[in-house]
Amino acid sequence: MAEGGRYVSSKNCVDRAAPLITVITAASNSAATIEKTIRSVVGQSFRDFEYLVVDAASNDGTVRILEGFGDQIDHWRSEPDAGIYDAWNKALRLARGRWLAFLGADDEYYPDALENYARFLSSHDDGDLQYLSSRVALMHEGSRIGTIGRAWGWPQFSRYMSVAHVGSLHRRQLFEQYGAFDPGYRICGDYELLLRPRASLRAAFLPISTAKMTYGGVSNLRPRAALVEAARAKRTTGGRAAWLCALEFRYAQAKAAIRGWVRP
Repeated sequence: MAEGGRYVSSKNCVDRAAPLITVITAASNSAATIEKTIRSVVGQSFRDFEYLVVDAASNDGTVRILEGFGDQIDHWRSEPDAGIYDAWNKALRLARGRWLAFLGADDEYYPDALENYARFLSSHDDGDLQYLSSRVALMHEGSRIGTIGRAWGWPQFSRYMSVAHVGSLHRRQLFEQYGAFDPGYRICGDYELLLRPRASLRAAFLPISTAKMTYGGVSNLRPRAALVEAARAKRTTGGRAAWLCALEFRYAQAKAAIRGWVRP
């Protein structure tokens, strides 16, 4: 295992007050994109946050990039893992923030993303809020091709992943109550986690775009596998009737096929 960052070099994180937000990035051979991701985080206008990067023992130069940001990333670690949700779980054990966010290694925050989150929380969080989502710009080859992310609501969310996970915050207590991500999922583990509270999830919505998400992630490149996993999560965790899940799977599969599986 290789590791670095301010916490490792100074060994003083225990003495520091817990930050409001922890931003987590999981990387795997991400040398082509991760620098822009890191810069979008460390350049935030809001400063009460920590940044953790968990890398899957990349061999393409990713680690060299992490080393180059050693005085700006709070903690980075590079070692083999069992996929993105295993990496996120490792980061959860390191995280100290009251709220946690997950930013992909090919995605970016807008410069005021964390400031907008913090401002919203200061006026809307009564201590019971568990989840905050926003809108996210969907990017393809440098151009914005759409916007994703709607306000969370159980009837809709029980049918499909209607929120933009890249543009979300999770209260630490959500994981303490419902557990970590299930590494048995390869694509839809974020959806499965948020299905656990079912209709009792206390959620809010910030109606602005906070991040840019690159089209071409695993759910885009393996759409059928994503639909299969989502159907399993809805049935086993969300408690949705098997026949409804099967019907919705067929509908989503047909809709995706008409669109050629790929948007742009």
